Amino acid sequence: MSAYPAPASIARLGAQDPELQALVDEAVRGGTPLMLLHLDIDHFRSINENMGADVGDQALLLLGQHLATQLGPDARVWRQGSDEFIIAMPRLPQVASPDEFGAFVRDQVELPMAVLPYTLFLTATVGIALCPEDATTASGLLQCAETAVGQAKHEGLNLVRRYARDAAISVRSDSIIARQIVNAIDNNEFRLHYQPQINAHDGRVVGMEALLRWHSPALGVLAPERFMHVAEKLGVIVQIGDWVLRQAFRQARVWRDWGFDDFEIAVNVSTLQLLRPNFVMEVLEAMQLAGIPPQMVVLEVRQNALAKDTLLVHRTLASLHREGVRLTLDDFGMGDSNLDSLVRFAVDKIKIDRSFVKGVPASNREVAITCAIIAMGHQLGMKVIAHGVETDIQLGFLRRNHCDMFQGHLFGEPMSAEDAGAVLRRRYLRADAFAATKPDRTLLLLDDEENILRSLVRLFRRDGYRILAASSVNDAFELLATNDVQVILSDQRMSDMSGTEFLGRVRVLYPDTVRLVLSGYTDLATVTEAINRGEIYRFLTKPWNDDDLREHIRQAFTTHENLPHHRVLG
Repeated sequence: MSAYPAPASIARLGAQDPELQALVDEAVRGGTPLMLLHLDIDHFRSINENMGADVGDQALLLLGQHLATQLGPDARVWRQGSDEFIIAMPRLPQVASPDEFGAFVRDQVELPMAVLPYTLFLTATVGIALCPEDATTASGLLQCAETAVGQAKHEGLNLVRRYARDAAISVRSDSIIARQIVNAIDNNEFRLHYQPQINAHDGRVVGMEALLRWHSPALGVLAPERFMHVAEKLGVIVQIGDWVLRQAFRQARVWRDWGFDDFEIAVNVSTLQLLRPNFVMEVLEAMQLAGIPPQMVVLEVRQNALAKDTLLVHRTLASLHREGVRLTLDDFGMGDSNLDSLVRFAVDKIKIDRSFVKGVPASNREVAITCAIIAMGHQLGMKVIAHGVETDIQLGFLRRNHCDMFQGHLFGEPMSAEDAGAVLRRRYLRADAFAATKPDRTLLLLDDEENILRSLVRLFRRDGYRILAASSVNDAFELLATNDVQVILSDQRMSDMSGTEFLGRVRVLYPDTVRLVLSGYTDLATVTEAINRGEIYRFLTKPWNDDDLREHIRQAFTTHENLPHHRVLG
């Protein structure tokens, strides 16, 4: 527990504060440059609503004094607005870089804070502006720091961002959003679109995620990431979230009346909704009013909602789960939730963030993370859904690595309720991609010399194999992602990657393949190391004897069939 000092009043920043003006003047005259930080406490309104204004006031007093103590005598800390702080720090030689200093300040905000009878876990979004680089007046510097906060909130909360000049447009539009969004429900400006969720086994539509769109009279059609941060700050996100729940449940009832009672409706819920003491009753009331059973409902919770293990969020999720409502942890891998919280919270599904799906199978990092999330989810008894599936190559890779569900533009963009109903009536999407594959013998040949590749294809075709031929490593990875391959024969010396390096990556991605190298170049040390690591099954030399090479491949297929964990996709 953090040892916060006794609270002392932190001055509020005036319109023409002399201390700030003196620091700016010093920087402009060529003296010590300055950085100005604008801290906006995330979701602070929920503390006042759920715990009382006295608790909120005490928390801000404690936090201000803690910051002033931790940042040292060179820093100046002011209060601004109801839940914001301004920090001015001369950029002395011993002071960290602006980004590092901003991260340090954010970490100080996150320390546990005791305001009896509560323990609070705060986070803050931090904007940074520099003087004289960004502005040469106190008012200009404050505006730049506030703009940086607005830019950060376009990406998410609990972030640190430096001022960028092109961000000012976004902040101006935020002021338009703030003026209009409070009346958006009454003006009937919100719409729900739906995106199908697909079973990985057969391509059946097993769910629809309800996605909010705001038809703003001034700014056009906006996705949630464009306006939700403003809605959170104003507190209207709770009313918007309640509207979404009721609309989505009513639509689910329409589809249920059509006879579709074996699919789920997924709805995103915000952290502020989860912090409401009556949220469980609100969900149950909305389900009862719509006439749908709990097993049809999936609530998608963003990972940062679990980042701080508040007792209220834990109780809320546990109560919903006991009622039969299913829970999905959204955008897994992108927030700061830890594995311990994943085990302790009642979660049925993990949704892999689209940024990881986008990188498979080309990027080693994204492949490793994606495979780890799938394996971890299954170990914990959870289903895993991949978000942002856009290509057949991604689909093939995810199916071969036993992901359970898919969502993305490959199966349909967010659509109107009418179009989503038509998709439900079809029930199966991209049936060709999900057709069961018989356990035929598939051989992948990789060689960047076209004449050798053609010779190998002619040689092995007589043995009845299904032949896949690739003249580059990238082509080979694409074929592996979309085909069930048992045996791979690769050249060693290629322009983009050596055969042993390629097969080493294949071993990680597709460990149930049998991998052979065929080359006229022999580097015994490299080959021996690859064999010892289990990356290749055999090393064969050019020129080859046709009968001997065919026998080696026959033995490779026999070896594959005898693997203890051999599984056929389909």
